Amino acid sequence: MNQRENLLSLLRRTGYEFIPCQFSLTPHLVNVFHEKTGYDGFYEDYFDMPWRDIPDIKVPDNTGQFLSWYHLPLKEGTKIDDWGIAHEPGSAEAKHMTRMRHPLQGITDFEKIKEYPFPKFEEGDGTGQRSSVEELHKRGFAAVGNMQITIWETAWYLRSMEDLMMDMMSEEPAAEFILDAVTEQAVIRALSYAGAGVDIIYLGDDIGMQREIMMSQELYRTWLKPRLKKVIDAVKSFNSEIIIMYHSCGYVLPFIEDLIEAGVDVLNPIQPESMNYREIVSAYGDRLSFHGCIGTQTVMPFGSPSEVKIAVKECLDTMGPKGGMMVAPTHVLEPEVPWENILAYVDACRAYKPGGIV
Repeated sequence: MNQRENLLSLLRRTGYEFIPCQFSLTPHLVNVFHEKTGYDGFYEDYFDMPWRDIPDIKVPDNTGQFLSWYHLPLKEGTKIDDWGIAHEPGSAEAKHMTRMRHPLQGITDFEKIKEYPFPKFEEGDGTGQRSSVEELHKRGFAAVGNMQITIWETAWYLRSMEDLMMDMMSEEPAAEFILDAVTEQAVIRALSYAGAGVDIIYLGDDIGMQREIMMSQELYRTWLKPRLKKVIDAVKSFNSEIIIMYHSCGYVLPFIEDLIEAGVDVLNPIQPESMNYREIVSAYGDRLSFHGCIGTQTVMPFGSPSEVKIAVKECLDTMGPKGGMMVAPTHVLEPEVPWENILAYVDACRAYKPGGIV
């Protein structure tokens, strides 16, 4: 099996030949990677990771239209994304971190909210998506349409979490309007990825906190689950073989059944600091696969290389010969993660055989 074939079989729980490795690095650790290896290419290639993202469809570059929606001065260097959300730069030490500003925050006039210029992704030309997929497949890699920050997060980034929560709880028309507008564009983007021939569509919205769910199950099932299902149903109707991955940080145990019902195939990241992955695999492993499980709050930054290897082994030992567990750090690796621990993770993946590390 090549990387793509092995990954898809593992995630479909139909067997695997080897354990793939996958992680994301912050800019500081990218520099460390280049210094330690002397390799001037991408770390994904150096470590032979099994998937690559392909480009999203685009919208016309007209971010200047959003400036009038901000009534406070924005910090120099602020970037405004396609949705009109402003991202103010962070410190020199944490360049990947930004402060978010919400263009619809505080607006009480629903008619004014309806005037907001939501992006129209159908205006994008979509060039490059299919050729990107074909090129990745030729190289033996899986192609991923990465749409994390899909509905809930995009909507509250626009409105602010506090305002959108209040809209939902009060059944204000603004909640339905904003969530529907975001969902409509998510369907368009997902179908574009599906049409390009991707293997995996990666959705996600943080709906969990460290110890609790972010909202009640009733609120989730009323406002978010049907819209997530609409996106997934559109993809599965186009091609039922596409794997749907879903990301949410934190404690999401009460939502797992809902995510399965919505059509999620793979759940990320199963933070060991928030949930017991053995219990989750035992309860849902016949219907759901998993990606993650190696703590980026604990063992990756603060453990020893041997402790990292033990964590990988214990995680993979829950899997069995059919697969279903793509072991990986649960989030982007931050600057405090030692290079030796990254290598220990990679070595543990490559050395693992069913029953243990040899």
